[in-house]
Amino acid sequence: MMQPPPAQPPRTALDRRAVLALAGGLAATGAAGAQPAEPAPLSDGQRFDPGQVVELARALAKKPFAAPANDLPDPFKSLTYEQYIGVRAQPSALLWAGEGRGFVVEPLHRGFVFTTPVALHAVEDGVVRRLSYDRNRFTFGKLAPPEEGRDLGFSGFRLYASFNGAAPSDCAIFQGASFFRALAAGQSYGVTARALTLKPAEAKGEEFPLFRAFWLERPGAGTGQIVIHALVDSESATAALRMTLRPGEATIVDVEATVCPRTTLEHVGIAGMTGAYLFGPTDHRGADDARPAAHEVDGLQIRNGWGEAIWRPVQNPETLQISAFMDQDPKGFGLIQRARAYADYQDDVQRWEKRPSLWVEPLGSWGPGVPQHGWGAGAVQLIEIPSESEVNENILTYWRPKDPVAKEIAFSYRQFWCWSVPGAPPLAACSGTRVGKGAGGKRRLFLVDFTGEAPFADGIDPNALQIALHTAPGSIARQRVYPYPERKTVRAVFELDPGNDTSCELRLVVKAGDKPVSETWLYRWTP
Repeated sequence: MMQPPPAQPPRTALDRRAVLALAGGLAATGAAGAQPAEPAPLSDGQRFDPGQVVELARALAKKPFAAPANDLPDPFKSLTYEQYIGVRAQPSALLWAGEGRGFVVEPLHRGFVFTTPVALHAVEDGVVRRLSYDRNRFTFGKLAPPEEGRDLGFSGFRLYASFNGAAPSDCAIFQGASFFRALAAGQSYGVTARALTLKPAEAKGEEFPLFRAFWLERPGAGTGQIVIHALVDSESATAALRMTLRPGEATIVDVEATVCPRTTLEHVGIAGMTGAYLFGPTDHRGADDARPAAHEVDGLQIRNGWGEAIWRPVQNPETLQISAFMDQDPKGFGLIQRARAYADYQDDVQRWEKRPSLWVEPLGSWGPGVPQHGWGAGAVQLIEIPSESEVNENILTYWRPKDPVAKEIAFSYRQFWCWSVPGAPPLAACSGTRVGKGAGGKRRLFLVDFTGEAPFADGIDPNALQIALHTAPGSIARQRVYPYPERKTVRAVFELDPGNDTSCELRLVVKAGDKPVSETWLYRWTP
């Protein structure tokens, strides 16, 4: 496992005036063109050191935020999605193509909703090489190319990687605000990660940090990994990220993120991620749709600091729902896609069953005080937003530190873009949640399935299994356990009577005597 960096990472010996000049150039992005002017030390032809990106974030945080210029000309600032996907880089624009390094980079053009300019650099033999824009390295479909000599710049990049020795194929995309997505072998794009999350679901509006620049280290042939450095900028903070990406059956990304506040951050999210959930077995309500489900994530999974394994199905609510799961040094959390069969969706286009799960394991944090091997006190926060479209990423989760962040702080964590969560505890996992009309009145019938070996292990009588079930508020009208040894599944059946309440928090775990044999199922019922 990657070890947390020391409490005070060593600063690179830099010319402070050069760093401040570079920070000023980035702050003024767009004043003289689509991309920022960059003097030493991070510009073309200069030696590169990872600490320079952190120094740049620190220097930039001492300056007022300057929004990038809205300088993208027509028709590129008003492209449709169909027009935008027709703008592609030609083979001559692909970085490291044909070199056998296992990775190829495609610069992405500005246009459609991707209007913010992003500076792209390669780091080769320790030297920075800026990727320059050239319209002749792009095809534009039915669009007329931009005028000769006009620098429209880049909006991000797409990364192709070799899986199992095959030719490079889609692996990751870094584009839009400070968003990025990755894939494991055989998957389709789904859940989106965030470099930094600020003020989500607040009345004054969410703040969306922006990628300003990337430095991509040229991978060594046969290493199977690539290192990406990113500079993030926003009204309230800057950040520097170092990401080590290793593609495979699970694509692993080790992230070291240093956050430099411009002001005290009352609401900051670390290792944030979003996914789309339109409807599923628990809430087909109002969905006039031939498919049984449409979602790229179906639940939030947590392993908290006390060792409890938690599963929280997500929903498409009628009103905004915010949940906080208080914790100390969490072991992991993520938005997970458990339904993996084609029959779960019957969708020949979206192929939801191929979307990745994203699981995060904290590695450490450090700052002005004593370094930690965990993330300290805080909460895994879950936000569920009403949505009428399957393209809306309406489910958001992240780690929220307990205390406001007033000074520089850093976090390290490991992402698993995967089919299933690694290192799952030996407990039966929730394999299905169904909700329907109860016996009468406002009662709601719940069928919750748990599948795994633990309830049927030697020495356990499946017919003696019990459930520990609680609700607050509301009451449980009846409950029963149905074991199915041939399917290694236990079904908990119960009815919730909410009375006059409009929200009930449910908690359920299957037990053999006093011993849990399933993960803990949590659910928020709303009408």
